[in-house]
Amino acid sequence: MNLRDLQYLVALAEHRHFGRAAEACFVSQPTLSTQIRKLEDELGVSLVERTPRKVLLTEVGSEIATRAREVLNEVDQIRAVARRTRDPESGTVRLGIFPTLGPYLLPHAVPMVREAFPKLELLLVEEKTEVILRLLREGKLDVGILALPLHEDSLHVEFLFEEPFVLAVPQSHALARRQGQLKLADLSNESLLLLEDGHCLRDQALEVCHLAGAGERNGFRATSLETLRQMVSAEVGITLLPVLAVKPPVAQSGNLRLIEFKAPPPSRRLAMVWRKSSAMDGFLTRLAEVFKRLPADLLDTRTAVTPSAIATTRAPAPRSAA
Repeated sequence: MNLRDLQYLVALAEHRHFGRAAEACFVSQPTLSTQIRKLEDELGVSLVERTPRKVLLTEVGSEIATRAREVLNEVDQIRAVARRTRDPESGTVRLGIFPTLGPYLLPHAVPMVREAFPKLELLLVEEKTEVILRLLREGKLDVGILALPLHEDSLHVEFLFEEPFVLAVPQSHALARRQGQLKLADLSNESLLLLEDGHCLRDQALEVCHLAGAGERNGFRATSLETLRQMVSAEVGITLLPVLAVKPPVAQSGNLRLIEFKAPPPSRRLAMVWRKSSAMDGFLTRLAEVFKRLPADLLDTRTAVTPSAIATTRAPAPRSAA
C-alpha cells in the first residue's frame, strides 16, 4: 500500500467513475483500475462494486476511503510544516468565502494581505457556507471566512468584525421619506425581498424579520445581492443589505435609498475558521489579524446611507429686490 493507491481510492470515491477519477489523478484509466484491484488484493476485501454505468463503493470501501482521505490530509500537513519552517510567509493558502461577502470584502482586504505577505499565494474559492465547511473538513481548503454562529467542534474560530445592515428601499417607498434612523419596529408589517435557501444571509435576514415583526415577500427569492439591489431599484420591494455591499467600489443603483438603523443595528458577525489540527495555525492567526485591520469607515453605516427626498429638496432661492 502506498500514498498513490490511497489517492486513487479517494478520487474514485469522489467521482464514482473510473475515467473521471483517472483524469483527476493524471493517469490512464487502466492504471487506476489495476492499482485499485491490487489494493483490494492486498487488503483482502472488495472496495468497489463495478456496474456498467457507475461505480459504487462497498461499505468497507467507503470507510477505508474516509480514512485514506484523513491520511492524505495529514501528509499535506507534514508538507505544510516543512514549507512553513523554511519560509513562514510563502506558499499557498486556499481560502473559502461565501458569495454575499467575497465580492465586497476582498477588494479591500486582498491588497492588505499582499502588503503584509508579498510572497503568499492566496487562492480564493467562493461557495456557500455548507460547501466551505465540507471542503475544510476534507482538507481541500486551508481556511474560510464565515458568518457566526458555527457549530463545528473541529474548527478554530477567530472573530474578525461585525458588519451592520442598512435598509434599501425605492425612493417612492413611504420609509424613504422618513427622517433620521430607523427602529426595527418600523419594519413591522413590511415584506422584505430575501435570498434563496442556502445563503447564510437569508437566515440572518429572517432573524431580523422575526425580531421586527416583518415577513418575506412571497413569490420571489434572489440568487445574489446584486439581484436584490436591482429589484429594489425597480420598486419590487425592500431588503436588507450588509454595509460592505454598498461601499465603493460597488456602484450605487439609481432610485435607491439606503437607511441606517438606530444603535444597535442588525448585523452579522464574521470569523476566520480553520481546522484545529492545521499545521498553519500560527500563520493563519497572523493572517486573521490583517483582516481585522479593515479601515473603520468601511463598517460605518453613516457614510453609506443616502439622504431622503425631503432632505435633498431645496427651497427656491429668494429673488433679489428689483
